[in-house]
Amino acid sequence: MSGMLERITNVRREEVGPVLAAAAFFFCILTALMVLRPAREALGMQSGLDTVRWLFIGTALVTLAVNPIFGWLVARFRRMSFIAATYAFFSASLLVFFGLLTFAPEATGEISGRVFYVWFSVFNLFVTMVFWALMADRFSLEQSKRFFAVIAVGGTSGAIFGPFLASILAEPLGTPSLILVAVGFLLLAVGAAWLVTWLQPERAAAAAEGDPEAPPAIDPKEIIGGSAWEGFRAVFKSRYLMGIMAFVIILAVMATFLYFTRLAMVAELGEDLDMRTRVFGQIDLITQVATLILQLIVAGHIMKRLGVHVALALLPITVFFGFIGLAVVGTLAALIVFEAVFRAVQRAIMRPARETLYTVVSREDKYKSKAFIDTFVYRAGDVTGAWTEGLLGKLGMGLAGLASLAVPLAIVWGGLAVWLGRAQVRQAREQAVERGMEPGAESV
Repeated sequence: MSGMLERITNVRREEVGPVLAAAAFFFCILTALMVLRPAREALGMQSGLDTVRWLFIGTALVTLAVNPIFGWLVARFRRMSFIAATYAFFSASLLVFFGLLTFAPEATGEISGRVFYVWFSVFNLFVTMVFWALMADRFSLEQSKRFFAVIAVGGTSGAIFGPFLASILAEPLGTPSLILVAVGFLLLAVGAAWLVTWLQPERAAAAAEGDPEAPPAIDPKEIIGGSAWEGFRAVFKSRYLMGIMAFVIILAVMATFLYFTRLAMVAELGEDLDMRTRVFGQIDLITQVATLILQLIVAGHIMKRLGVHVALALLPITVFFGFIGLAVVGTLAALIVFEAVFRAVQRAIMRPARETLYTVVSREDKYKSKAFIDTFVYRAGDVTGAWTEGLLGKLGMGLAGLASLAVPLAIVWGGLAVWLGRAQVRQAREQAVERGMEPGAESV
């Protein structure tokens, strides 16, 4: 039975503990996010799509402002201290929104709804970024290829469980109660993070003796140090990090193209809020089920057997054919199929593969540079995609115009994916040589 489980999940018996703790950590994060996401979407569409585009700019600016604060925490506190502080901050801000909705409902309106939209968008990126930074810090490149996709199953399960909780609790307890549910899961996430750091250092230290791709032994009391702005500067000093940054920008642009296409098509169905919520829920359900299937069956094996570059390139290939099909058919059903495949490949295959890219950079870059790329750079890509899509719409170019831009960009994106995968292998080999180890065979 254990042999069968290892063949299916790529997780060895001695690795089960940290992997389960990491999956529980991700489950709690995604449950907290998905409990609140329907409220974010409904509030965002109330004032029209142009307002959402402006909210994207607000989100990018707030994200840029928060990055130096996070960098300061990383530089001065132990890893679990700044991780706990990040989740505590967002939990406290959630309680502020809960107080407004409960004790001063008359104060909540269009402005506060926009504030919540921006805040949730920042919250969404930072809590997931911190999670994956910890994963890249605790697991080696070889381990990440085998079970980052398995860990991501925990997140997908949370993404399914969160909306389920919202559906059964919203009416009997009221919408504000969902905020308290989210806070509870964030606190559970901190506990799971502590468990990961307790279980994994011994594994990493032991593996470092014979695994050329293993990280050095981790001292949980070590402070990373450096400047709060080091993450900004490091990105532009490294071709590898700049490559990751370019990959993330194109990812955000493509996701935003798809996001606004979905909003526009759903808006054409009518203005009834319940109808829109139901359609969004159906799309999310189809997407999460497709993601879970991919994660359980093929995701981990793709990275292990075919390499990170193939796993990264699958999403550009999906976008290439998806936008061509959407331009030809142009129906909501075609969009739902495209988005389900896009999100499934993104979350089940591409995201775990992208996170393995950080396993070969310094610990400082895993937190500081990653924070800059995964938050501000991603949101800058969102803004670029949102206003580009809006401009094409105003010019009357529609889906054909969007496809004419997305398809060639997908080709460039695919080439970048292959380069990043090969660059990761080179960096891993160079680090093995520096540590006086013989690098293991690696598929490229």
